[in-house]
Amino acid sequence: MIQKDMYAQPTPLQHAPAPAPELELTRSQMVQAVGVSCLGWAFDLFDLFIILYVAPVLAHVFFDSSRQMLSLAAVYGAFTATLIMRPVGGYFFGRYSDRHGRKRTLVTAAVGVGVSTALMGLLPTYQSIGVAAPLAFLFLRLVQGVFMGGMVAATHTLGTESIGPGRRGLASGIISGGGSGIGKLFASLVFVLVSTLIPAPLFAAWGWRLMFFSGLASSLLGLFVFTRLQESPLWLSLAAKKGKTAGTVVPRETLRAGYKGMILACVLLTLTGGGLSYLTSGYLPTFLKIVNHLPETQIGLIMSISGICVIVSSVLSGALTDYIGRRRGMLLYGAVSLVSLPLLYLVLRQAHDFGVIAACTIALSGIGTFCYAPLLIVLNERFPTEIRATGTAISWNIGFAIGGSLPSVVSLMARQVEAVPVTLAISVAVVSLIYLMTALLTRETRGAM
Repeated sequence: MIQKDMYAQPTPLQHAPAPAPELELTRSQMVQAVGVSCLGWAFDLFDLFIILYVAPVLAHVFFDSSRQMLSLAAVYGAFTATLIMRPVGGYFFGRYSDRHGRKRTLVTAAVGVGVSTALMGLLPTYQSIGVAAPLAFLFLRLVQGVFMGGMVAATHTLGTESIGPGRRGLASGIISGGGSGIGKLFASLVFVLVSTLIPAPLFAAWGWRLMFFSGLASSLLGLFVFTRLQESPLWLSLAAKKGKTAGTVVPRETLRAGYKGMILACVLLTLTGGGLSYLTSGYLPTFLKIVNHLPETQIGLIMSISGICVIVSSVLSGALTDYIGRRRGMLLYGAVSLVSLPLLYLVLRQAHDFGVIAACTIALSGIGTFCYAPLLIVLNERFPTEIRATGTAISWNIGFAIGGSLPSVVSLMARQVEAVPVTLAISVAVVSLIYLMTALLTRETRGAM
């Protein structure tokens, strides 16, 4: 009964027209659509993950630093605040994208993300203005979250709608996992550059601001690239059938009636798949700092290599689902994560050799993206074109809002630095198990879009 309620295909949309013939793109336009979607998602996560590379510094800059783990948890709480607002942005920008197109949404959201990130670098510190500093920081994180939710509505539909059915798993891996890896790689390279050029005392004093200022550069680059992009052929086809190029109206009752269970299933998948990414790539910069006591330059180097590994592993894991199916792929990735991730964290806890630390970190980052890579296409294949951006954005952003809170939960549960490795090992095991159980209840979606 659970499987039927949560995963059964809903009844056809009474307000939606029959699917229109697809407008074909050239091969170069397909590559461009997938590449730009990947780049847009990379810019999104670059701005998001900057905070993770400077979390220990921000714990002293914006919060009362008398209790290390509590102030660190507060930083992750600000990170989580961004994720909490993403469903709001996903809803409004998703409806906008379904009515006015993916391209216009992408341009608007990208600029908003970059500007709000850059403004964080201008904020006064806790030592200067007291409690007003964390409040201002939190406000900008909330604004950033709205625009990031909008990025999902565009990047997570445009690329997969622009490529043939036999390569949509590959596109999912490139956009979601590959874009994630590129974003993290950009963030780590900026971190390496800034921490190398600026001595540690000055980095703690003002060097961290440069990390946030780099968000504006990513927006300007994105604005240049995104305005030259072709619109989604599936959306154009639907709009043409309705006799207009934009303004198609999606009834609000559409998502409420018939798609609630489906959205819940998609939220569970994104919560657990995204949670594993945050508990590996997301937490590892802090882990290497407070547990392994590595300097910033070594952390940046390791995370840069890990970012490359994330790109490769996500593309391969997404592409594999084109051959073995989405459901079978998710079951495989969940089982691998359940066994390997806890063991790797326990080994990393005892590691002192730089090579062993680097190997464990790279493995954790690569495996941590397995469950995450195929999620984009699984969500896309569950919703028709007229509500795909809305359904995907709401499901993705709610799941990641909850999954992104897991680093804060781990920090609070651990209380002391010494307890962090075991707490992480238990957490990734539990999340992997939930992902595996959810995948077992999921029906196959390959070819459904």
